[in-house]
Amino acid sequence: MARNRFDVDERLESPFNIKHLMRAGVYLKNYSGKMILSLVLSLLSAITGLLGPLMVQRALNVAVPEKDVKQLILLAVALLVSIAVSVWLATWRSRIMIVVGQDIIYDIRTDLFSHLQKLSFQFYDDRPHGKILTRVINYVNGVSDALSNGIINFVLEIFNLIIIAIFMFICNVQLAFIVIAGVPVFLIVVFLLKNAQRKSWQDVSNKSSNLNAYLHESLEGMKITQVFTREEENAEIFDKLNMKYRKSWMKAQYTSKLIQFFVDNIATWVVGTMYIVGLMLLGPAMQIGTLIAIASYAWRFWQPILQLSNLYNTFINAVAYLERIFELLDEPIQVDDEKDAIELPPITGQVTFEDVTFSYDGKMNILEHFDLQVKKGESIALVGPTGAGKTTVVNLLSRFYNINEGRLLLDEYDIAKVTLHSLRSQVGIMLQDSFIFSGTIMDNIRYGKLDATDEQVMQAAKTVCAHEFIVEMEKGYETEVNERGSRLSQGQKQLIALARTLLSDPSILILDEATSSIDAKTERQLQAGIQALLKGRTSFIIAHRLSTIKNSDKILYIANKGIAEIGSHDELLAKQGLYWQLYTSQLEE
Repeated sequence: MARNRFDVDERLESPFNIKHLMRAGVYLKNYSGKMILSLVLSLLSAITGLLGPLMVQRALNVAVPEKDVKQLILLAVALLVSIAVSVWLATWRSRIMIVVGQDIIYDIRTDLFSHLQKLSFQFYDDRPHGKILTRVINYVNGVSDALSNGIINFVLEIFNLIIIAIFMFICNVQLAFIVIAGVPVFLIVVFLLKNAQRKSWQDVSNKSSNLNAYLHESLEGMKITQVFTREEENAEIFDKLNMKYRKSWMKAQYTSKLIQFFVDNIATWVVGTMYIVGLMLLGPAMQIGTLIAIASYAWRFWQPILQLSNLYNTFINAVAYLERIFELLDEPIQVDDEKDAIELPPITGQVTFEDVTFSYDGKMNILEHFDLQVKKGESIALVGPTGAGKTTVVNLLSRFYNINEGRLLLDEYDIAKVTLHSLRSQVGIMLQDSFIFSGTIMDNIRYGKLDATDEQVMQAAKTVCAHEFIVEMEKGYETEVNERGSRLSQGQKQLIALARTLLSDPSILILDEATSSIDAKTERQLQAGIQALLKGRTSFIIAHRLSTIKNSDKILYIANKGIAEIGSHDELLAKQGLYWQLYTSQLEE
């Protein structure tokens, strides 16, 4: 997937490629029985519907001249029955394919979501989330009909052409050849327009993706937009993207409708020529019933051709969408279990960094030859300038990213050789972004431990001083909160997120700016609960307010791609080095 902004089109240089449709056959295989049944019903419906002109021919050429009322009535009844049967078969087939289409959507979307949950932080760091949503929702919807009805209809229309041609030759050979003579002209038109159609629909896909990406970004940042009064500027950006999408859609529709324009004109000229030949050249030998019947078949003959051209547009669109969908499914999982990965047994909490080197982009190292040994139950604080690598250290511990060189051990187990689930289930981490899910407060705290009782949830909330404000809400723990916790203050969201982390009862606890949005009074109350929880548990604490980490066993000052200073609070103050400078500057503030 291209790494781009919302206003940059994704470049797809490859032409129409049938391999994407072939690969999609994996999703069709599960429903092959229903699709074969649908095809059979479609063929029966088509054949039944095509009997009508033959009955009309018989009525006009035989029954009417002979004044055979009985035969005329029988032909009329047969015509009505054939129409009814054709409609019933088509309806049955339609119902089957609606179900198949939705099943295919379900399968593809399930695979996409499952794959997205395995992709690394790096993937989401580099890509607009709106473009990811476009693939999972819009593009999957766009391919479902092509993969279900599209393929069936393609085969059906080919059969329709053959069957209609047979019926035309049964009526009159000379006139049938006149109708078919227009096909080469149509194929030339399609050949000349196919590249323009493909490019125009790919452009629609790009503009739609850009529009969705900007819309998602705007909704996420709406508060910032209003704070900085950017409404008018943002509306102008959206209007430009919206207009580009509109223009690309209109252009794609124009190129697509050109096919229908040429089909209608070719069909009109062919039928007109057929009437001229039938009435003027064949003369008295041409019966009126035969001419009407073959004229009916002639118009019907061009309908499958028009449908095939429309299906071609559908397949062009679907292939462009499939290319993006498979591109996402093929996105390599950077952080995954090795083939021989083992389950990490319950750990005591000993942590060892051995000569670890790490870079996010493969160019500039954040950590170089990083060494650290942490004993069971030790409390480790990380401080230092912004961007020095504090959060990187704890992210590597949870294996959100793979280290480039060196090893990271938990109780002598290399974390690269254990399963991610067994590792992360024993490492509790509270990130700076206190994400709150839509649902109840109880559900949010229980998120990481679904089997926790209500009493355990409440005890975790009491430990982090969240219980008091929760019970004051209208429904207490059953109060519904919106996505990202818009009803809660930043401090309340952090307390709920902290309770969620503590409830998971991890062997190693990581607090990344866990109290940054909590007022000083609440923080002092919270410290007692946190200290009680940290007792006997290995912990890593990142904090800018140094007053919260004075009791840590070790304080690491991270700078210059490694550990610049290490020691207890008192030891580092005695050195009067980097930590001392940072601490005294905070005291002055």
